[in-house]
Amino acid sequence: GGAPPVGAAREPSAEVRERWRRADAVCFDVDSTVCVDEGIDELAAFLGRGAEVAEWTDKAMAGGVGFREALEARLGIIQPTASGMDAFLSARPPRLSPGVGRLVAALRARGTEVYLVSGGFRQMIHPVADLLGLPRGNVFANTVLFDEAGRYAGFDREEFTSRAGGKAEALRHLQAERGHAELVMVGDGATDLEARQEGGASAFVAYGGNVTREAVALAADWFVLDFQELIQALH
Repeated sequence: GGAPPVGAAREPSAEVRERWRRADAVCFDVDSTVCVDEGIDELAAFLGRGAEVAEWTDKAMAGGVGFREALEARLGIIQPTASGMDAFLSARPPRLSPGVGRLVAALRARGTEVYLVSGGFRQMIHPVADLLGLPRGNVFANTVLFDEAGRYAGFDREEFTSRAGGKAEALRHLQAERGHAELVMVGDGATDLEARQEGGASAFVAYGGNVTREAVALAADWFVLDFQELIQALH
């Protein structure tokens, strides 16, 4: 959180406000947006690999390193096992950002579809979808693979978000497959901003309630510090 960067769009244009109200789908990033923390960093810390992995997360978020390279490197450091993942999920249930449950409920009450589009792992994102009452079919995320013995065996390279530009790809897929015409992306990171720039979303809302990345906030169509702002703007 903290003070918004000077020049960030704290008041959206009439056009952006209208796009928000008109959206037939809203796609949320999960780490540091729907949830208060970065899931991969939490998993790493739980499994005793915190510092090494946080370094890579920062690099990835700043856009200074290839997305897949950062994903591969972090998983290689963590080497999560199936039992380690289960232990983590039991010990650390998801922590939702304030007001996000109300926002998702308000969107769905007016017939707007809600999706979770994350570079994190389905094993950790599915419980978030469950908490929010969203079908797991509305989750786009990465899948960690395990062998028969439950050892780490890489990740599913077919998932949209396992590669650079994957969020925009997922949003274009939603337009094509599910007929959504007006999508809005809500998130805090460089990959969320990309989803707007590459023909995926028609507007990008940067959420700074957990962390503010200046370059992302400044390039956003709208910068909010509280989800209540988005709930109020629906009316």
